[in-house]
Amino acid sequence: MCCSGFLKIMMFIFNGGIFVAGASILGVGIWVKVDSGSLLGLLDKVEGTPSGLSQLVNVSYLLIGVGCVLLVIGFLGCCGAVRESRCMLLTFFSIVLIIFLVEVVGAVVLLVFQGVADQLLTSLEDEVRKSIQTDYGKDEGLTSLWNATMTQFQCCGYKNYTDFDGSPFNVGGVYPETCCNSTITVDVCSLNKAEESMIDGCFNKLLQLIEENALIVAGVALGIAALEIAAMVVSMVLYKKIGSKA
Repeated sequence: MCCSGFLKIMMFIFNGGIFVAGASILGVGIWVKVDSGSLLGLLDKVEGTPSGLSQLVNVSYLLIGVGCVLLVIGFLGCCGAVRESRCMLLTFFSIVLIIFLVEVVGAVVLLVFQGVADQLLTSLEDEVRKSIQTDYGKDEGLTSLWNATMTQFQCCGYKNYTDFDGSPFNVGGVYPETCCNSTITVDVCSLNKAEESMIDGCFNKLLQLIEENALIVAGVALGIAALEIAAMVVSMVLYKKIGSKA
């Protein structure tokens, strides 16, 4: 009886941790999707985009899906322990095992694409610059998307202000407002002011976003993996205990 009560307490602790971790992963997934959506949306308009780059977006959907399922199984594990239901405990074990395997695959994908993200994004530089110089200031959709992205991330162009040289917007040597430091620009962002400001390009912001989120997800994933293994062991022990009572 004492052992059974201890196992129930452990199930509550482990599943509470899984529930909280699920909420964290869900939050990170939504954050990645929202923050990277505008930047990656720009790359979708560029011809010759590597197909592997789309995997960076898929990671955010994977995180959201895993986060939602972890919330459910955390609740399911607690209910199974309280009601002493072998069916719920077995279902809990099966789902956690599947999620554990999915997390391993997701972690591999994330780590692989973190390593090649720099190469993938660098390979797009010429195509993105060509797209800006051809359509920025002429294509309303692309122009508004770039403006929103540069405003949100406080960046200028893909690498820097020179990406706008020769674009329809660059008539008279004018650059987007985000390419100039607001403290030194009063009216129009000119070439001299853009050179003096030297605002970072959106390439660096996107790369930083990927690297920072990869570290956060990796840390959370390690903690969740330990909790899931412990929860699976405890659920099976409790499953056998309930079976022996019957």
